This record gives sequence, structure tokens and C-alpha cells, in this order.
Amino acid sequence: MAEVCLGLGSNVGDKRANLRAALALLCGPGTPEVSLLAVSSLYRTEPVGLLDQDWFLNAAARLETRLTPRDLLNRLLAIERELGRVRTVRNGPRSIDLDILLWENLIVAEADLVIPHARMHERLFVLEPLAEIAAAVRHPVLGISVAEGLARLAAQSGGETGVLRVEAATWAAPTVRR
Repeated sequence: MAEVCLGLGSNVGDKRANLRAALALLCGPGTPEVSLLAVSSLYRTEPVGLLDQDWFLNAAARLETRLTPRDLLNRLLAIERELGRVRTVRNGPRSIDLDILLWENLIVAEADLVIPHARMHERLFVLEPLAEIAAAVRHPVLGISVAEGLARLAAQSGGETGVLRVEAATWAAPTVRR
């Protein structure tokens, strides 16, 4: 079993319900190849790139899986489609966004699959929730922990992260199984 960290986001519809539905589809009954180990609190975050859209709810999840990186990516994309995501505008509104952030010490650089996530170290809305559940996990390319990456990026932003914790990790409690 491999340990994987995911980023989750939503800014369309019932955002909290979208995130819970994604976790249920990924780790719920009938999915023995994926186990959710931990989930972060929910964070309200400003959009990046395309600013004229609703704010996001973001979270991070740590899981174990028997799937290959390609198979997990395909499952995440299928869940996004099932939950109504339509890719029309880069960085545009989305009902659900599921990203593989880290996969143990694995480094993958393919056209449609990059691990670790190429921009995670530049995004407070990724690092803040991820640090809550995987602070000591090291970025296999940069060689720094998630907590160190968060501290560096927060310092660059003058301490203003634009990331607001709005709900404890209990938002996903019925979904988490060990």
C-alpha cells in the first residue's frame, strides 16, 4: 500500500457536500483498494488565476492505496465527471477539483500526470490544509517538509495567507475509515 496526499477543492453549488461526496466515492464502501487515513479541516480560500468567481472550500486528504498512480488519477477524473465537473476555463469555477499532491517519494513527469504536484509549493490553499495532516512529509524534489514549505510561502506573503479555517476535520467524519 502506498501513502498518498490529495488536494480537494470546490467553488460551485454545495461545496461541502461536493467534497464529502468525492471522499465517499473515493474511499466509501466498495472501494477496498483506497483507505482514507486523515482529512484536514475545511478552509475558505480566494480563487487563483481567474478572480471573478466564488471563493473555494479546500481540504487535504491522506490515504493509502493499492492503485497505481495512473489508476488513481483515472478514478479521480471519473469522480470529478460524476460530480459535474466540466473543464471549460483554466482555473475556472468547478464543482470538484481532486489533485494528487504527493505519493511517498515518487516522482512522475508525464504530460497528464505530474507527481509531486507541480505548483503545490506555490499555493497556500494547498499547503495550509496539507500541513494539518502531513506536516512532516517531505517534498521529494524540493527536499523540504510540507510545514517548511508552508512557513516559507507564508513569510513571502507577509503572513497574510488568504486561507481561513472554517470547519474542523469532523466535516468528513462519517467518510473516514481505518
